[in-house]
Amino acid sequence: MDEIRYKPIGLIRSPFKKPKGTPIQPAGAEGIDGRVEVFPQYAEGLKDVEGFSHIILIYHFHLSKRAALKVKPYMDDEVHGIFAVRGQSRPNPIGISVVRLVRIKGNILHIKDLDIVDRTPLLDIKPYVPEFDIREVEKLGWLEKNVHKLPKSKDDGRFVK
Repeated sequence: MDEIRYKPIGLIRSPFKKPKGTPIQPAGAEGIDGRVEVFPQYAEGLKDVEGFSHIILIYHFHLSKRAALKVKPYMDDEVHGIFAVRGQSRPNPIGISVVRLVRIKGNILHIKDLDIVDRTPLLDIKPYVPEFDIREVEKLGWLEKNVHKLPKSKDDGRFVK
């Protein structure tokens, strides 16, 4: 298969200047303000985004170290396969976060509940629609016994270059 390349459409701006200490999920970053700076050539694509209370940010983990197929995640002491965790050191270092959209001014989106390091390259924005995105689940895998740790879990730097 041919190589796949993406170009950033903007930058995510946040108070977190380095990965260490950054919340590891938006649910653990409640109230954290940030913004998304969409590059001017893509600003036209923001039409009607303000009608959504939440958006999905798809971004590139630009600071992650080389991919590993087995990792010890933040909320467990056991090693798990990379596809069973949400850590950054992936074969394709792509992240997703559902954030609250506060307002849009020009090409700047003001957001809350931000768990992303400052100046992270933005690949795409999608509207969050509960009827599309929420599913009832029966199992949470290894996270079942660890999900309660989320509010206090922060990046400890283990996945950074």
